[in-house]
This record gives sequence, structure tokens and C-alpha cells, in this order.
Amino acid sequence: MASKKKLSLVAVAGAAALFASAAVPAASQAATTKTIAFVMGAINDPFFNAMKAGAVAEAKAKGVKLVWQGDVQYSPATQIPVVDQVLATKPDGLVLIPTDPVALQPSVAKAKAAGITVVNVDTHVNDLTDVVSFITGDNADGGAKAADALATAMRYTNGKKYQVVVGLTSATATTNVARLEGFTKAVAAKYPGIQIVDKAYSQSDSAIANTNVNNWLTKYPNLRGIFAIDGTNASGAAAAIQAKGLIGKVALVGYDAYPANVKLIQKKVFSALIAQDPAAEAKQAIDTLVDFWAGKTSTIVKNVVIPNVVLSGTTSKADLKAFTYVA
Repeated sequence: MASKKKLSLVAVAGAAALFASAAVPAASQAATTKTIAFVMGAINDPFFNAMKAGAVAEAKAKGVKLVWQGDVQYSPATQIPVVDQVLATKPDGLVLIPTDPVALQPSVAKAKAAGITVVNVDTHVNDLTDVVSFITGDNADGGAKAADALATAMRYTNGKKYQVVVGLTSATATTNVARLEGFTKAVAAKYPGIQIVDKAYSQSDSAIANTNVNNWLTKYPNLRGIFAIDGTNASGAAAAIQAKGLIGKVALVGYDAYPANVKLIQKKVFSALIAQDPAAEAKQAIDTLVDFWAGKTSTIVKNVVIPNVVLSGTTSKADLKAFTYVA
């Protein structure tokens, strides 16, 4: 993962959006330089910060201009105005992380009508007809691996009952949907004693996730485990468990290798984290657009799935370092 070079911050009226641009050096700029607008989910999420590092490095390597944009809130209501602002600048390419597969579909159609090449990363719109490629982690597999890790942490035994809850960011974000499906299917197939007693949503806000977990700890005094389906939910859940003195009593499996959360594996706050490779996703998105413009369409894969890695107390220090997201 590479270093970042910030060129500007711009506010979007009514959307509370922050816009950050990173570009290649001025000496390489020319009238033919392509511009890629990258509209992500939530600017304060370390997952997206790690993705930005990969995007900035690859844009520089490929000689394209990168404009990085997003909002503080993970919501289609705030993301759509950001996308509209982007489309008005007429970039050559749009890398979009849709916060909702239905609400952002018209944005993809607008881009296509304007001659802007579109790639989806992490999440996707429902109809990928106008999308050159969709690049993501193996979300269903990640959910299944989380079920295995949680069962192991709870010392699952057939014939016993285990109450667990799931913290999500969104009911419709395709990553969350796939992870929940993978988790639920694995539980049904291998761990019939695990009961998913509740779910709640945080809009990628760790403070809301923390409140959700505190509510569960009161509502379910026999709660045995938590699956935090993304990094912000993992952070909120970890804070709640530590504050309540429940380390080792309520098993916690999270998603995303935030630096702070990786350190909490060693303190046994997390039994496991499912790590993605956000920088690789961003790099491939940049490469896909560059190849498309160069006419190398035979090299482009429509659906790209990047494997996950499970980090736990038995993971080597070298691997923990390698898979930790950039700060």
C-alpha cells in the first residue's frame, strides 16, 4: 500500500461531503491525460482509506489523474449528490462504491449516457449491464469463515444453544447482504445450536454500532457471540465489550483489519477478524479502466473476487502486519 498525495478538499452543499483529489505530477499532465473519479462509501472508514492508498499509487503509476470523493455518512441520500457533482465535471472514468444497489442505479445510467466508463468496487448496483467490471472481496466466504470462527470461540458443542447477534452497516449494501447470507448458511448447515437473535444497522458509524451492542448486552443477558460484519461495527462492538468487562465472555468476530482492531486480537477482544485487500481492489479498478481505454478488453474480467484472510491469535506477527490496513 502506498503513500497518499492530497491536492484539495471541497465541500458539497447539502451533503456534508468532503472531496479529496490526488493526481500525478504536473510534468506528466497533458490534454490527453485521463481522469478517474473514485466515489467511495464513508471517508472516515479505514477500509476506504486503505483503498485510497492503493488507488493513488496506481493512478500515479499509470499516468492518470485521480479524483477521490465521498461523504462522512454511508448513505445513498448523501452519496447521490456527490456522484452528481462528479458527473458534472465529466471525468473519463467513474469508480463507484454504491451505498445502495437500487438507489445508485440511475447514477450509473447517467454516467453511461455521458460516455463515462464505470467500474463498481466493493459493492455493486443490481444491473451491471453498464458496468465494465465489478471487483470485490469474497463476501459470502467471509461470512462463512466468520461463522466458523465464532463457533470455535464459543466452544460450540452440539445439543447446546448459543445466542448471537449481527451488527451491520446497511440492510441493502451488497457486501453486507452477502456476508450475512454466508454467515447464516454456515450456521444453518453446521451449527444448529446457534440462534441469531437480533440484527442492527449503524450506517458505518462506530458510535451507533457501540450503542447497538450496549442495547443487546442489556436485552440478551445470555448473549454468547457477536458477528460485526464490517470494520466500523467491529470497532463499536470492541469498545462496548471492553467497557463492560466482557472480554472472553462474549465472543467477538469482526470484519476488516483496522490497525486498532488488529492489536485487539492479541488482547483477546477479537477472536478473529476477516481481512480484505482494499488496496488491491482499488488497484485493479484503475488498471481495468486504463486497459479498457487502451482497447485491451480481452484482459478485463466482468466479476472479480479477491480472497479474504482470517486473522486470529494464532496468526504470525508477519501476517498480521502484512494484512493490516494502512492507517
